[in-house]
Amino acid sequence: MEKGFYKRVFVLALPIAAQSLITIGVNMLDNIMVGQIGETELSAVALANQFINIYHILCMGLGMGASVLVSRYWGMRENEPEKAMVALRKTICIMVRLTVCLAAVFALLTYFFPKTIMQMFVDKGEEFEVVLNGATYLEFSVITFFFLGLSLTCTIVLRSVGQVKMPLYVSIGAFFVNLGANYALIFGHFGLPRMGIAGAALGTLIARVYETSVICGYLFFVDKKIGFRLKHFLMKTGDLIGEYIRISIPVLISDGILALGNTAVAIVIGHLGKAFVAANSVTATTQMMSSVMIQGVCQAGAIVTGQTLGEGDKEKAQRQGYGFLGFGLVLGVISAAFIVIVSEPVIRSFNLSEGTAAMARQLMNAISLIVVFQATNSIMTKGVLRGGGDTKVLMLADNIFLWIISIPLGYAAGFIFGFTPFWIYVCLKSDQITKAIWCVIRLHSGKWIKKIKVGKEESRT
Repeated sequence: MEKGFYKRVFVLALPIAAQSLITIGVNMLDNIMVGQIGETELSAVALANQFINIYHILCMGLGMGASVLVSRYWGMRENEPEKAMVALRKTICIMVRLTVCLAAVFALLTYFFPKTIMQMFVDKGEEFEVVLNGATYLEFSVITFFFLGLSLTCTIVLRSVGQVKMPLYVSIGAFFVNLGANYALIFGHFGLPRMGIAGAALGTLIARVYETSVICGYLFFVDKKIGFRLKHFLMKTGDLIGEYIRISIPVLISDGILALGNTAVAIVIGHLGKAFVAANSVTATTQMMSSVMIQGVCQAGAIVTGQTLGEGDKEKAQRQGYGFLGFGLVLGVISAAFIVIVSEPVIRSFNLSEGTAAMARQLMNAISLIVVFQATNSIMTKGVLRGGGDTKVLMLADNIFLWIISIPLGYAAGFIFGFTPFWIYVCLKSDQITKAIWCVIRLHSGKWIKKIKVGKEESRT
């Protein structure tokens, strides 16, 4: 492997992983604070965030689609600097325009139909108070969509050109802004009114305003590497919109359908009984904590691959792909070891019945097996192969493995054959195993490297 490759990956991956860890911390902090008000409010916020998460996933699709193009154009700047930088700025322009339009759609839906949205996520047997509280949270979140979308997509762009530290520092600042705003507004401190659930939404909005102001202010007014300025929003982008859609729409569809698939998995788990649901909830945070570095290497893989292909070096990109495959195996084993070590202390920290605790141990063991395959295929699908522009094939592969293999097997294991929790979970996540094997075959074929256009002319790769 080329000199400096591993250092380059970790320089990109560590700040991204740290930022993911902070995001998990913010979510946990919100749940803890809202949970002190009452269970009804906690349930309402959790359900309202299900709708906001749909928007988050769609913005990730727009941002990661832009990342594939931005990384490629950034790598091309040495050979064709003028064309590459124009195409890069056009990509950002298209991304921001689509993000604002998407935010407007979600904001209008939230403003006019907050109760209807909540009723989509609440069973008929639920108390109407959950709907009312959730609607209040959504009403105070209307403007948040614009700030959330812009900060998320612009952060991905900055990462794509190697600027990963600044977004991390901003996230740290946003964490403390959110902490202070929630403390003041939820509970009524510092002379402010006690707003309860509305204060939680308003605190999140304040943190997003801070985050977006710094991120977008830096990108649009300070940054000199990309040189994108407000005047570039008036650029004509018609020659590149087709290429952007070709790359980003499969990412958006893939992530969106995968989210629906994960919901289907959650439904299967929900019908397996309260004990299984409780055991799965105990393991969820451990799994997220163990995978933050994997997420960092995923995005680093997309960035490094895109930049290398932008330089026109397919052979180097192929070698780097095998390097990332090795990263996946190593990180998967490390994550598995982490889960095995912390599983018992985590389980004991909850007040679980003996039966539920035993079930949680089985799930922890299953997760420690699955994470090895999950790390490998995630770094390939969300990183290297996506960075190569292979988004259409990935869209098909992601959903075929999930809907044709994982969900049917999980359903059969739980409701037909009555397997133990270990094997039910393995079956529910069997797409991670099959997809990891497929990724090795796809990487070896070299067919994952796709041409990407610079306006009307194609790049050399």
